[in-house]
Amino acid sequence: MKLRNLFYLLLIIPTLFVYTGCSKDESPVTPEVKINEAQVLAEYLEANGDFLNTAAPALTSAQEVSDMMLATPDKIHVIDIRSQADYEAKGHISGAVRVDMKNILTYMKGLANATSYSKIVVACYSGQTAGYAVSLLRLLGYTNVSSLKWGMSSWNASCAASWSTSSYGNNYTNFVTTAANKNAAGELPALTTGKTNGKEILEARVAALLSTGAQFDDIKIAWGTVTGALSNYYIVNYWSTTDYAKGHLPGAIQYTPKADFKLATALKTLPTNKTIVIYCYTGQTSSQAATVLKVLGYDAKTLLFGVNAMNYDWMKTNGVASWFNPATEIKSFAFVTGANPK
Repeated sequence: MKLRNLFYLLLIIPTLFVYTGCSKDESPVTPEVKINEAQVLAEYLEANGDFLNTAAPALTSAQEVSDMMLATPDKIHVIDIRSQADYEAKGHISGAVRVDMKNILTYMKGLANATSYSKIVVACYSGQTAGYAVSLLRLLGYTNVSSLKWGMSSWNASCAASWSTSSYGNNYTNFVTTAANKNAAGELPALTTGKTNGKEILEARVAALLSTGAQFDDIKIAWGTVTGALSNYYIVNYWSTTDYAKGHLPGAIQYTPKADFKLATALKTLPTNKTIVIYCYTGQTSSQAATVLKVLGYDAKTLLFGVNAMNYDWMKTNGVASWFNPATEIKSFAFVTGANPK
């Protein structure tokens, strides 16, 4: 009897092993799929308008704003992101609505007739902070948004404190003509939003940037900080090759606007382990470029006021493209004071 029971037991045990093995084979554990969020985001941005390499910088001059307000006032809307105190006391464009930077996206989503405007113009002090807001909105699909070029400084001399003589001077004139080479192509920054498609990753990145107290302050840097420690930064000269050859900051590497910040060209030559400082002629373009790179995860900064703040006379003498001319750029358009329009 005992031998018979042992015999049956020996028959059953192998069957149990077979059953267990089959169960494991039939129900494999699906491994977690990890994506390169920055790659997905960069591909998404390039496939959906490619703002950085097509429309940037999105700028509207004070003259254009004034002309539209006279000819087609229902087709233009102005948002002022300066402080409440300056908006009220120093003056603003008639009809401009004051909005805190952190609330700019919420405001746009609540603007029921946003698509009916030919232009929605964001005004700040110098045009550079507005570039931050405009870039974020452009990436999200608001293609009729632009910065007021030179900010409120261009509207009236009474508002022009930001573009004072300290912003266009000869503070650093040690420019060189020796070319510096781009890095070898490497990896994109590491993003960890937890999202899996480009649209959601973008929305998460923009929300994160707007939720901080820093916003534009996080990407701006003064010329004195950079020139005081040039080797600390990967300095991007965001000019044409022709202007770069005329002179540039020591060690600066030339990147062509609307061409080199693409996956297929030189985007991946930007370092992920070093602060990138982008400078242009006036800060209008670099502020928008640095914002997009910040969204992609780079530690990118814009040099305030560009070369206008460092080597102003040299720019004019050498015919370098864009420089701030107070005699022609500061207008005398009417402005109002007081609280937000109702």
